[in-house]
Amino acid sequence: MPRWKNCCPSQVDGARCPWKRRNSAVAENTFRSETAFPMNAQPNPTRVVVCGADTTGLKDRVRKENGLELVEENPDVVVCFGGDGTLLSAELNYPGIPKIPLRNSRRGIRCMPHPPEEVLRRLADRSLYPNMFIKLEGVLHSGRQNAPAGPWVAMNEFNVHMGHINSAVRFRLWINDQPFLDSVEIVGDGFVVSTPFGSTAYYHQITHGIFYSGIGIAFKYTTEHTNHLVVPETSSIRFLITRGPAVLAFDNAPEYVNLCEGDELVIKKHPTPAVILTWDPIRHPCDVF
Repeated sequence: MPRWKNCCPSQVDGARCPWKRRNSAVAENTFRSETAFPMNAQPNPTRVVVCGADTTGLKDRVRKENGLELVEENPDVVVCFGGDGTLLSAELNYPGIPKIPLRNSRRGIRCMPHPPEEVLRRLADRSLYPNMFIKLEGVLHSGRQNAPAGPWVAMNEFNVHMGHINSAVRFRLWINDQPFLDSVEIVGDGFVVSTPFGSTAYYHQITHGIFYSGIGIAFKYTTEHTNHLVVPETSSIRFLITRGPAVLAFDNAPEYVNLCEGDELVIKKHPTPAVILTWDPIRHPCDVF
């Protein structure tokens, strides 16, 4: 089994790290980017699942590559052939399993543009770079009967939007149980809670900015002058819906969650990161691959 499987940030530091540290500036960042383990390790063939559209040719390449085994379940690695949405879907379906995003879309800024055969050869040689990215976990506290509670996990963002196009949502915000702006009621279209990895997506469209570490909160067309803030990644973020209806979505998951007055949504860092294997080390989690 490849030694990058089920790795987490706590396993990257110190003697337990299975990779040599090549760049200390990268290793000290909020997320982790390390070298692959030595090529002479002689492990068993890497079990590979391929997901995306038009994957027939790519699957044939996996079958032909020595050291790789094409499987339908229980993979060591998931190869995502498409764009950013394919990567997010793969993380939802195979959480925590290392992903290799290969670009097959004009919208794949978080996907490698390198020829697939060369990436697969590096995968077989164990010479790709594992990068750990934080994810977010959301839980709903509601007094409504049969209301879903979660937890839900997002690699990019949690997104809350007004449930009716002509009726704003109202909410209050606490960070580590400390009220934001003296617990003022915020009125607007909703809000987004983003990881650094996801800050190039909807968060960027709202704020026209990105961030490298922490958790970002962006307000969508609200009554507040401040449209965003970034808090430490150890923070617990709690929203109280004071007037709905509103709708909760996360990444590109097909499910939506209805929110009503009195519902509380708590978002914090998920304990297990996403792992993405890239051609070169990634210095910042919002960098293009």
